[in-house]
Amino acid sequence: MAKERETSSLTPLCAARFAVSSFACFALFLPPHPSFAQSAQNSTASGTSYSSSPNAQQLPDDGAADGSDIANPSADAMSGTPPSSNQQAGTTTANGAADQDPSSETTGSILDEDIRRLNTREPAIDDRRAPRKPEEYLSDQETPGIRIGTFVLRPSVTQSINTETTKDGETKETRAFLQTDAHATLASDWALHQLIVTSEGTWQRNVSGTGEEQPAFDIDGDLRLDLPDDTVAHIKGGYRFYREDTDDPDAIADAEQQSNVQEFSAGASVERDFGILRGTAALDLTRTIYSDAVLSNGTRISLSDRDQTSGTFRTRVGYELSPALIPFVEASVGKTVYDESRDSAGFARSGNSYGAKAGVEVDLGEKLKGEVGLGYETATFDDSRLDSIDTATVDANLLWSPLRGTDVLFDLSTSIQPSTTAGQSGYISHVLTTAVTHQLRDNLQATVLGGVTLRDYPSGGSSDETVYTASGGLTWNINRYLDFTTTLGYELTTRDVGADSQQWRAGVGLKLKR
Repeated sequence: MAKERETSSLTPLCAARFAVSSFACFALFLPPHPSFAQSAQNSTASGTSYSSSPNAQQLPDDGAADGSDIANPSADAMSGTPPSSNQQAGTTTANGAADQDPSSETTGSILDEDIRRLNTREPAIDDRRAPRKPEEYLSDQETPGIRIGTFVLRPSVTQSINTETTKDGETKETRAFLQTDAHATLASDWALHQLIVTSEGTWQRNVSGTGEEQPAFDIDGDLRLDLPDDTVAHIKGGYRFYREDTDDPDAIADAEQQSNVQEFSAGASVERDFGILRGTAALDLTRTIYSDAVLSNGTRISLSDRDQTSGTFRTRVGYELSPALIPFVEASVGKTVYDESRDSAGFARSGNSYGAKAGVEVDLGEKLKGEVGLGYETATFDDSRLDSIDTATVDANLLWSPLRGTDVLFDLSTSIQPSTTAGQSGYISHVLTTAVTHQLRDNLQATVLGGVTLRDYPSGGSSDETVYTASGGLTWNINRYLDFTTTLGYELTTRDVGADSQQWRAGVGLKLKR
C-alpha cells in the first residue's frame, strides 16, 4: 500500500473554504444589501447543491477527499460571480446521473498529479547506486542445452591428439594417442526438488609408440528432496570405471595391462536447521570390484581377493555464528568387509575405522567459500598381525576469487588407504591440489594446476612415495559452442627405495558443446 502523501495543514483549497465560511457568518450581522444578498444567495445555493448530492465527496479537514482533488467553488463566491452553466448542470444532475465522470470534479485543480494517484510513487530508501553489472565472459556462458521433457541436457565432446613420454628408471616409453573426452549434465527443471545427473568418460587409442591406454567412465546422480520444517534430504548413486595406474602402490609390477576397477556407490543424507543449529546425518556405501591383471606373456593374475564392500556413517552439528561463519563438529564410523576372509598372502584385511574432526564453514559469496577441519582418524584390522593405523587429519576445500575473472581452488585431504603388500596394513595419503583459472581475455582462459601427494607407510617395510604434478593449458572460446584447447603437463614420482619415475604429456584439441 502506498504511503499517504504529507501536506501542509493550510493548503490553498482549505484557505479558500475558510474565507467563504467567514464571509457567510459576517453577512448574517450586516443589513441586507441587494448586491450583497445576491452574492451570498448564490454562494449558499452553490454550497447546498454540492452537499445535497449523494455522490458528492465529503471534504476532510485538510480539504482533500481521499487523496483526490475537487473543484474549488470559493473562487466564484468570493468574486460575487454566479457559477457557470456547466457547473450548474453538473451539480443539478449529480443526484440522478449515474454516469457522472468523477474527473470533471478535478478540473482546474491547483494540486499536483501525484495527489490524485492512489498508488503514489515511493521514494528510494537510500541514495545508493544500482550495483555494477559484472563483466560477462564467453567461457562462463552456458549453452542452451537440449530440453527433454522437464530436464535440460548439456553435453560436450572433446577430441584431442596427444603425445606422452614416460621414464621409469632406465625404461623409457613414448606414444602418440587420440583421446576422446565426453561430458554431460542432465538437470531437472522442477518447481520443487531437483535431480542432477553428471557423467564423463575418457577413451584413448594409441596411434604410434607403446604405452598403456587409460580409459575411464564416471556417472553420478543426486536427488534433492525439499522437505517441510527446513529439512533437505539427498539420495545419491553412482558408478565409476577406471584402469589402475602403473604408479599406484598396489599395481602389479611389469604388467602389460593393469586391473580394471569398478566402483558402485550409494548414499543418503538428511540436513535440518534447528534455529542457530544445523544437523546432518549421512550414510555412504561403496562396492569395489577388481578384474584380472595381464602380464606381458599373457598370464592373467586374479585380484578377486581385493573385492570389498565398505560403509560409513557420519553426523555433523554446526552452530551458526552468522550466515557466513558456521563452526562444526563431525564424527564418523566405518566398516570394510572383503569378499574373501583372507587375501592371497593369508591376511584378514576386513576392519573398522573411526574418525572425528572440528572445523568451520565459510561462505563469503563469490570471494571465499568452503570449509577447513582438523581431526583424528584410526583404522583397525581383523588380523592381529596387521597393526592399526592412527593419524591426525587436515581437510580443507576452499574456493577463493581474489579479483574478477580469477578463481583459486585449494584442496587438502588426509585418508587411510589399504595395502596389498604382505604384512603391511596400509598407508596414510596426504593430498594437496591447487587450480588457478584466469581470464586473459573475454574469450581466452588460462588454467594452471599443481599438486603434491605423500604416501606414508607408518609400519615401515615399504618405501614412502611423493608425487608432484604440474600442468597448464589455454582454452580459446571460438564461440559458445566450440572451444580450442591446449595442455602441457608433468608428473614426478620419488621413492625412498627404488627408482624415480617421470612423465611428460602435451596435446591440442577441439571441444564441441551443446
